[in-house]
Amino acid sequence: MKYRRLGSTELNVSVVGVGTWQFGGDWGQDYTQKDVHAILNRAQELGINLIDTAECYGPHHLSESLIGDYLSRGRREDWIVASKFGHQWHDHWTNAWDTDQIRIQLEESLKSLRTDYIDLYQFHSGSDEVFDNDELWTMLDKQVQAGKIRNLGISIGSNDNLYQTDKAAQVNAKAIQVVYNRIDRVPEERVFPSCERQDLGVLARVPLASGFLSGKYKPGAVFEDNVRKGRERTEVDEKLKLVEEIRRSEVPEGVGMAEWALAWCLKNPAVSCVIPGCKSVEQVESNARAAQIEL
Repeated sequence: MKYRRLGSTELNVSVVGVGTWQFGGDWGQDYTQKDVHAILNRAQELGINLIDTAECYGPHHLSESLIGDYLSRGRREDWIVASKFGHQWHDHWTNAWDTDQIRIQLEESLKSLRTDYIDLYQFHSGSDEVFDNDELWTMLDKQVQAGKIRNLGISIGSNDNLYQTDKAAQVNAKAIQVVYNRIDRVPEERVFPSCERQDLGVLARVPLASGFLSGKYKPGAVFEDNVRKGRERTEVDEKLKLVEEIRRSEVPEGVGMAEWALAWCLKNPAVSCVIPGCKSVEQVESNARAAQIEL
């Protein structure tokens, strides 16, 4: 495994992390505690040290709770835990941007994760209007001073949100999370240069383009999970045709498509870490191999 400094934080993150939206059940599979332990154990064996999650990944902090059980059985200090705030899923999914609501969310996340602190706590795909709430950032700074949050970050909703990216340093955020992959290169134009100017770490989410770059799907594939099943048929087929073209013209012989797609993201010096989801131990192993591919 290889490691990079996460912006101006004191964190050295593995260049491949573990995204955990899938643990909440939205990607067509329900996870047991045993499943999660197997995935995270193997990740740790391979040198992966970053877990990215959120309060709304599954009802009642489900993803965080599964991770918390795992963390409680090992050495918390071995892991860099990134979570997010701004939404909640109790009886139903809602936005929750009131400062008092977020203070409660933080306490619920700490309880679910069974930890005293979160290494990177990220503003989760909120509007510019809620981002501009000084009261919110003042409260979060107090939580940093109290030691409950080690670093603040921003997970931008639009991958061209220069407004929030440019203001990151002003709100004491030290990392940006953004959609970036071979199909969607928009952050290269404005977001990445802003990150480099401010010395912000970059977590590249959706690096496999919601699975399109995994190499598993051909044009005509049908998706049943909550995230992809509503997409237009023409959009899906166009992306899958593009992936076939990329596979033929860009992926070296003998290299897996998914591994190549992650390595492609990592060749950009602005990127600190890719955070692909992984449904199995085998996918963790495939993801980790990307760290050794030189493009």
